[in-house]
Amino acid sequence: MSLPRSELPIAAASRKPVSVSFEFFPPKTEKMQVSLWECVQRLAPLAPQFVSVTYGAGGTTRERTHETVVRIARETNLKPAAHLTCVGHAKGEVDDIARRYWDEGIRHIVALRGDMPDGQAYAAHPQGYAYAADLVAGLKRIADFEISVAAYPEKHPDAPSADFDLDNLKRKIDAGANRAISQYFFDPAVFLSFRERAAKAGITVPILPGILPVTNFAQVQKFSAACGASIPGWMADLFEGLDDDPETRRLVAATMAAEQCRILAAEGVEQFHFYTLNRADLAYAISHILGVRPKG
Repeated sequence: MSLPRSELPIAAASRKPVSVSFEFFPPKTEKMQVSLWECVQRLAPLAPQFVSVTYGAGGTTRERTHETVVRIARETNLKPAAHLTCVGHAKGEVDDIARRYWDEGIRHIVALRGDMPDGQAYAAHPQGYAYAADLVAGLKRIADFEISVAAYPEKHPDAPSADFDLDNLKRKIDAGANRAISQYFFDPAVFLSFRERAAKAGITVPILPGILPVTNFAQVQKFSAACGASIPGWMADLFEGLDDDPETRRLVAATMAAEQCRILAAEGVEQFHFYTLNRADLAYAISHILGVRPKG
């Protein structure tokens, strides 16, 4: 007996196979180092398109980011991408960091403007790259890096308007970026509307939706207020009463993110980028639902 479409498995909503990528952050302690590598080893069999490693506000994790990216490249079959920002460095310093990555065999950079430390208003380094589009152009002058950049479906908090922000994304693409990775969002319609606007603006590179499985709703509320990501009212209802019930929160988070991905896959999205927060379980489960599974 054939099932109605609404009862089909989630992966069946996508006519084509999907691919995934994962984001990690560099560990601050030995215990966090162990947790990160457990996460890397758990997700590696899924053969992600790439994995990225973040760069702290103001460039505060420069060496730890470099060490993590190089270790992933040396000790796994994964293709790591290093985050690199404009903040706090002169052009020569940034160029030297990029050359170090190239010499280590790292060919993928996530080029970002970056944030100032301690929540300060952004100020370009007097001798640095002012914005991400400038950084992309500078990296392309150094070597033929594969470059990803950030996209903001609900606009960057510092952008005066959504149109201004979209124009800025177009400048980054025109400077040589190969793809964009979106800020996380929770309403699929937000991303789909943004994707349509980007296409009308002449942006033809892939835009990967950034997926954040929510395990700590209060923390996400606080962070979202700072980064400009809206939280639908229904999310508060879903997590209500679960402050002291982490297991149920995880189940709710997995269900919500899987449904988000199902809707996007049904609309033709074929690549998903997961913000793992160095925890593998939810990203692994959602990837499984999408049909991304260990080879063999």
